[in-house]
Amino acid sequence: MGLLIRGGEIVTADTRYVADVYAEGEVITRIGVDLDVPPGTETIDAAGKYVFPGFIDPHVHIHLPFMGTFAKDTHATASQAALIGGTTSYIEMVCPAGHEDALQGYELWKSKAAGRSACDYAFHMGVTRFDAQTQAQLREIVADGTTSFKVFLAYKGAFGVGDEELYGALTLARELGVIVTAHCENAELVAQLQGRLLAEGKTGPEWHEPSRPEAVEADGTHRFATFLEMTGARGYVVHLSNEAALKAALSAKARGVPLGVEVVVPHLLLDKTYAQRPDFEGARYVMSPPLRDARNQKVLWNALQAGMIDTVGTDHCPFDLAQKDMGRGAFTAIPNGIPCIQDRVNLLYTYGVGAGRLDLHRFVDALSTRAARLFGLFPRKGTVAVGSDADLVIYDPAYAGTVSVATTTVNNDYSGFEGWAIHGRPSVVTVRGQVAVRDGIFVGDPARGQLLRRMPEGAAARGLVPV
Repeated sequence: MGLLIRGGEIVTADTRYVADVYAEGEVITRIGVDLDVPPGTETIDAAGKYVFPGFIDPHVHIHLPFMGTFAKDTHATASQAALIGGTTSYIEMVCPAGHEDALQGYELWKSKAAGRSACDYAFHMGVTRFDAQTQAQLREIVADGTTSFKVFLAYKGAFGVGDEELYGALTLARELGVIVTAHCENAELVAQLQGRLLAEGKTGPEWHEPSRPEAVEADGTHRFATFLEMTGARGYVVHLSNEAALKAALSAKARGVPLGVEVVVPHLLLDKTYAQRPDFEGARYVMSPPLRDARNQKVLWNALQAGMIDTVGTDHCPFDLAQKDMGRGAFTAIPNGIPCIQDRVNLLYTYGVGAGRLDLHRFVDALSTRAARLFGLFPRKGTVAVGSDADLVIYDPAYAGTVSVATTTVNNDYSGFEGWAIHGRPSVVTVRGQVAVRDGIFVGDPARGQLLRRMPEGAAARGLVPV
């Protein structure tokens, strides 16, 4: 049975018009005005609403062993929360520890998602060690369709890589046509600052940000860009949080370094005073890089609107209050992360588009299209076009509500945005032509999600074909 979206205002990264969208099977087959459709077609009236391409979150953590515990979500809870919020695909970070086998880690992460996700998904493969064995395994993983790596220039002794390993990983990425995403901080400086603060008795969550100041992130961003320049690899800075780091990234881009930049929702809307809340309340807001001085937010918003920042992710990483409590004696033991996979789109629409900081085209571009282009999913994902997957978000700009843990599907017992007003939400969300959400309620197939196998850059020229 086909699906017709009737009379909505289609908005993509570069077009805006009123039309019908008809999907047959899993893809869009026709777009036009007053389309004739076969009897039995499911029809959704989208008059007065926007029709957006399904949104893509390029940075989530679902299965994650971290700091002696595990993130709380499963693919069932996270994918349904994502869909309720309008995200129809996400890219999860595979993060085996440095002493663990890369290929075994990759297969473990895949097994956690297979048959359990309601939306489509892909992976960034964490490179937490680089030696001859890892190199061979990474080639296998790329051949399986995972064509992006993740490196940590932080978390010394856990996930972090040294200069020699970074150079090796980037050299391999350049050879294979793989993009490398990076958490950019100076791991040694962070370790030294943490040790000094703890020795001074400064143990609360309010000291997390001073242990990882803006200069440390700017230094990591500059270092990553320099390695990209020396190896010719393509890169992508995740969760960039401040003006100094942005200047380092833009300086590299001006020199011709192929470098994408991501910002995440918490850095746009929350500042370091949240992590300074008394009675350990600030632990809810501990993430890395940390929440920053509010002066950075205008800079980030302006760069986002101008397209100098490419994408908006979440760095979704849900730890509940009992887990956060592990760090009462030392801020270094507070599991890092703020859950927001369900709220990203609505918060960006309300406080970006609604506040005049972001136009609708850049909104779609930042939340969907550019991620699809950067990570090898376009035009299958990231646009509303004939031949693209029928991942569609019928968005009601007249809706008014609030964010609350009481209404989230995320497996977490608090929200970092509790009580925040939202104006607009998805009224219907589809995954490859099948309705998954109606009016904030998941009604779809909990196992519909597929692993998105991607091709490396230049694959066609090398005679490769999709897996």
